[in-house]
Amino acid sequence: MCGRFAIDDDVNAAIAAWVESTGRNWREWEPWSTWNLKPTQTMPILLETLDDGEITRRVSTARWSLVPPWAKDLKLKFPTFNARAEQIAEKATWKGPLKSRRALVPAAGYFEWRTGEDGTKVPHWIHAPGGVPVFFAGLYSWWKPKGGESPEWLLTATILTRPSAGPVAGLHDRAPLILPESVQEEWLDPGTEGTQPLVDAMVDAAAPVIEELEFHAVGPLRGDGPELIRPVG
Repeated sequence: MCGRFAIDDDVNAAIAAWVESTGRNWREWEPWSTWNLKPTQTMPILLETLDDGEITRRVSTARWSLVPPWAKDLKLKFPTFNARAEQIAEKATWKGPLKSRRALVPAAGYFEWRTGEDGTKVPHWIHAPGGVPVFFAGLYSWWKPKGGESPEWLLTATILTRPSAGPVAGLHDRAPLILPESVQEEWLDPGTEGTQPLVDAMVDAAAPVIEELEFHAVGPLRGDGPELIRPVG
């Protein structure tokens, strides 16, 4: 699963490069960092939309926990900050966004907790070799509160997860779906209908990425600063 992740300077640089690739000035992205981003907080997402037959790249911020359009309020009966890749096309909450509202969530890495024999949970920082940014597969949805004189639309999003593999399998049985650059455009393409075979292909393409992830134990996740990802022990 993925319940906490971080955004650092390298992630901000990757987002700025994405903005620049659209022909706009990279300074349009106002950088911000966090080492303890939690569900329901705001996170950056990269997406593509189809406008008058042309694909447009966009950068936005979304509430981390997808709220389907038909929800009455933000408080759902089940958590939606993660979405299981398996049979995702069959789930009411996910099948709508999967069709054409797919996104990338850039991150420096993420945290997972390993439970010891004594029941103690120790947080670990998981990242790509060299600390380069990773890109989680995501879905997004617009939600509008019912009633009110001028209710505003809220952009919400989720991060896909897959069965864990490789070194990180010893930490948890689930892991975020981290997409390699080779399939990111295919995932984002709003002209391609999202299906279960597409998701399955993304999981297969991500196999080498998860095998290369590195991790180390860290201290308790209190506060928000770079010290949270420093090794301990």
